[in-house]
Amino acid sequence: MDEQKRLFLAVALSVVVLFGYQFFFAPTPQPDNQNQEAPLQTMDSPVPDSAKVSNVTPEAVPAPVPGNQVGLRDFRTITLSTPYYTIGVSEHKAAVTSLTLNDYRETNDEGSPAKQLVTKELADLTGGIFSINTTQGSIRGLADAVFSSDADSKDISLNQGEKNITFSWTNPDGITVKKVLTFKADSYLIHCNIIVQNGSDIPVNDAISISVPGYFDEEVKQRSRFAFEGPAAYLDNKFTTIDPKDIEDKDTYSGVVGWVGYTTRYFLTAVMPDTPETATLKLSFANDVVTNRLVSQMPRLDPDKQNQLSFTLYMGPKSHKILSQYDNFLKKSVNFGFFDILATPLLIAMNFIHDILPNYGVAIILLTIFIKLIFWPLGTKSYKSMNEMKKVQPLMMQIREKYKNDKQRMNQEIMALYKTYKVNPASGCLPLLVQMPIFFALYRMLYMAIELRHAPFVGWIQDLSGPDRLFHFNFSIPFMDAPYGIPVLTLLMGASFLLQQKMTPTAGDPMQAKMMMLMPIFMTVLFINFPAGLVLYMFVNNIISMGQQYYTQKILA
Repeated sequence: MDEQKRLFLAVALSVVVLFGYQFFFAPTPQPDNQNQEAPLQTMDSPVPDSAKVSNVTPEAVPAPVPGNQVGLRDFRTITLSTPYYTIGVSEHKAAVTSLTLNDYRETNDEGSPAKQLVTKELADLTGGIFSINTTQGSIRGLADAVFSSDADSKDISLNQGEKNITFSWTNPDGITVKKVLTFKADSYLIHCNIIVQNGSDIPVNDAISISVPGYFDEEVKQRSRFAFEGPAAYLDNKFTTIDPKDIEDKDTYSGVVGWVGYTTRYFLTAVMPDTPETATLKLSFANDVVTNRLVSQMPRLDPDKQNQLSFTLYMGPKSHKILSQYDNFLKKSVNFGFFDILATPLLIAMNFIHDILPNYGVAIILLTIFIKLIFWPLGTKSYKSMNEMKKVQPLMMQIREKYKNDKQRMNQEIMALYKTYKVNPASGCLPLLVQMPIFFALYRMLYMAIELRHAPFVGWIQDLSGPDRLFHFNFSIPFMDAPYGIPVLTLLMGASFLLQQKMTPTAGDPMQAKMMMLMPIFMTVLFINFPAGLVLYMFVNNIISMGQQYYTQKILA
């Protein structure tokens, strides 16, 4: 194989692991109008004046809320358990102060508790999730209201059917606010009706905001470099994320809202209007808390009248299989960025294989084989081209030696050699370029899919979303993040890269040969902290590629 071919392979691998890294680990692109003040509008038909909220003055950013409120009457926290989750809703603000997911654990360690999606720390800082307020303060006292609930008990078990809990509060002006939550035993979705009854003697013309806060400290900021964590929305038929560091420059977005929420690598908290509507997102970032608010305009409420706004709440996994069961836009939160159009079908295919053979490690192997079969003709063409280049390698070496002091003449003779033997040095490169988008898409999907979280494979690999480790150590190892141990699968992957190098002809340029021999070491170090599912894919891909290369060379020999 000539030096140009080797140089391309070196560059291609570098692109895969360096430039490609930015694609499959970069957060989802920010909204196009992030630095513009004009609201997003994509509706074909005009929006009624009553639905516009661009002139709403959002409420001030709330200060941290201590755990015990001084001056408030006693209030209860209603705890409701379903097969899917256990939720705590406080009568203070009628907000969610805890949520534990029964089917997910904090870690993969034995005895690990269930995953807490809403933590006490976050509840103490914010007062809870899905608290409500008015943007202009026309319902006095609502921001810190203590509601009364109609729950018969503080502890409720819901194993079938559904359960309504109504939280009611009346302010000194005679305005009553009711928040009716409907829980279902067989769903993560919670329906929310907000009813406002105007018992005062003046009209109420305001907007209701529902808050979805998330904890965003330095640790979360570092994690977000690899998989976005922060405020997100389905806005104007597009999945949109907002980097918390940009909130200071722009904190308001308007458009047709499908849902508003806070997303992490694996989980989502969101509020959805029952019908997509033109509304506003209002964001704030203070005290390590990012708050994303859905602001919905209420129709003018005259005395002795009532209005109702209806929403659906979601707190759960970003599972494409689960979210696809719901007739809404939540499944758009399972987004793989630039390569989403390719990664989503790959995820569906992996889940399909898992439904037949319930082991995600096996599903990754079979999916990798399937992809390699699709691109088998292109791979064969590439290896044939490499074999043709191998035949002219001795002649090329003679030309390089003969004209080493005349670069122009050397290049002319090499091109003449290509023409004589009808060899195209680029013909082996094109098949690799065609496969790169699939590579990046699969890579991104395997990193983000919650299906791999705590999913076992075989032997020591008990979590395909975590790094490959055997025999954990108490001491650190260079280039390795905790937990420390022997990265057996990663070392096997590195060995497969080395074997691939051995199967190809040595480069004429000693410097290029050294670069190519260092590539297996570079790849091993790079993958040492990557999820085992990604390492498994790369290892299987290398083994199949070596087999195809050996088979092709044997036929052409």
